Amino acid sequence: MNHSHKRSTEVDAVIVGAGFSGLYMLHRLRELGFTTRMFEAADGVGGAWYWNRYPGARCDSESHYYCYSFSDEVRKEWKWSCRYPAQPEILGYLNFVADRLDLKKDIDFGTRVTAGTFDEDTHDWVVETNGGETVRARFLITAVGNTSAPSKPAIQGLDDFAGKIYYTASWPHEKIDFSGQRVGLIGTGSSGIQCTPHLAAEADRLTVFQRTANYSVPARNHLLTDAMRLEQEEKHQDLRRKTLASPIGMPFDLPQLSALEVSAEDRKRRYDELWAGGGFRFMFTSFNDLTVDLKANDTIAEYIGAKIRDTVRDPATAEVLCDFNHPAGTKRPPIDTDYYETFNRDNVNVVSIRTNPIREIMADGIILQDNERYELDTIVFATGFDAVTGSILNMNLRGKGGEALRDKWDRGPRAYLGLSPAGFPNMFMVTGPGSPSILANFPVCIEQHVDWIAECMVHMRENGIDEIEALPEPEDAWAKMIAEEANKTLLPLANSWYMGANIPGKPRVFLAYPSGVHAYTVICDDVAKRGYEGFALRSRKMAEAVS
Repeated sequence: MNHSHKRSTEVDAVIVGAGFSGLYMLHRLRELGFTTRMFEAADGVGGAWYWNRYPGARCDSESHYYCYSFSDEVRKEWKWSCRYPAQPEILGYLNFVADRLDLKKDIDFGTRVTAGTFDEDTHDWVVETNGGETVRARFLITAVGNTSAPSKPAIQGLDDFAGKIYYTASWPHEKIDFSGQRVGLIGTGSSGIQCTPHLAAEADRLTVFQRTANYSVPARNHLLTDAMRLEQEEKHQDLRRKTLASPIGMPFDLPQLSALEVSAEDRKRRYDELWAGGGFRFMFTSFNDLTVDLKANDTIAEYIGAKIRDTVRDPATAEVLCDFNHPAGTKRPPIDTDYYETFNRDNVNVVSIRTNPIREIMADGIILQDNERYELDTIVFATGFDAVTGSILNMNLRGKGGEALRDKWDRGPRAYLGLSPAGFPNMFMVTGPGSPSILANFPVCIEQHVDWIAECMVHMRENGIDEIEALPEPEDAWAKMIAEEANKTLLPLANSWYMGANIPGKPRVFLAYPSGVHAYTVICDDVAKRGYEGFALRSRKMAEAVS
């Protein structure tokens, strides 16, 4: 459904991506009277929630704060069914918002941006699409999401496999029947953990190939009653205040106590209480030093290991699932429903490919380094994403002097405030590299970014400014500060996608602002109050006067 023939080829802004970020960006700019074009590769809205349709795909943030807050009407009209909504419900929500705000008429679906070049003479972006169209825009805004460029591992013999291959990150729309199948699942990050119980329930045999043992915590999902929804609505203002004051953008009371200053009994009591409640609170509200002190972290790692051994009946299987090689919480903390319990089924086994890697894929299955063979009908890759930067680099963007963003970022992504790369004027990234996004609740980060970008564009319009460009020195200082702050934590100790470590050849750079949403918001607000300090603001009139 491509409406490009009806649209203007000269606009104030091109927005790329129609997920949570893009929809709110489009709404804000339209409200403020900016002309826009939005391009979306999919045939519908939803972003990551359009593509990630794998069995068990579910949000790991709670529904009452994993949603927009900018509209009281939207909030009051939509009713979430449960604590952690599944993919179809979140996609339904984003369609509801797009319809409620009449956004779809302004979106070019089925359209991919293939190139974007900054024209220094006109201060415009020249954007090209796979439909052969060229659009000029004063601003280019990427809203492509942090988890939307699938990572497809290069394993020898992959093309020789005679069975079916699926990727959790780009799952087919039609239902897949795994009954009678011997299924191999590669990857035990969040998507692998979520789909394991569902594949096990259908498949004749499921073999989970685990490179990295993960610290998963029970979600304790449940349906919401009207009484629960009413209580959430009554507490909305207080919950919102807590959310905005929180480093992780979640309305939790954060702990003030070290894991090492309480007795072992009190510590276990605290962990037991939070384990029973489930979800992110277990990691984030127990003690204040779990991500900065290795001894403190050991206490939570040992607790989770004991829980796995209590749950999984076969000791050898439990040991594989407890073969941790990183501190707890230094990769994205997964939460699950019946993940460890699934390994008690007779038709499920786990294989460590850390100790015995995959050598190659054959027509009928997988062979490991020691010649161990697994005959398979289907392989499911739950291997994640080229996170944060992949989708942006895939657009082939070129800034001043024709510099390719891919070249600028060849040693790691840099962007002042995580919003805008130096040398790329009038380009903004919603939840880009160097922002808090991947360490926090996405909708909170998204709304803060969209509002900041929109207010900056209004400031430029009101003051006759044609161009805003991040300066190299503040950009360097921002990158240095992120590295220093990250190194004060345990986060860089893991080979995580937070570090870009899941993609061969990708530079090892911590991809997020580590000090949290609230601290970040204060910095961004200060930058704006000081006349967009760290950016160069230029107008055509000034340039003409100088010449």
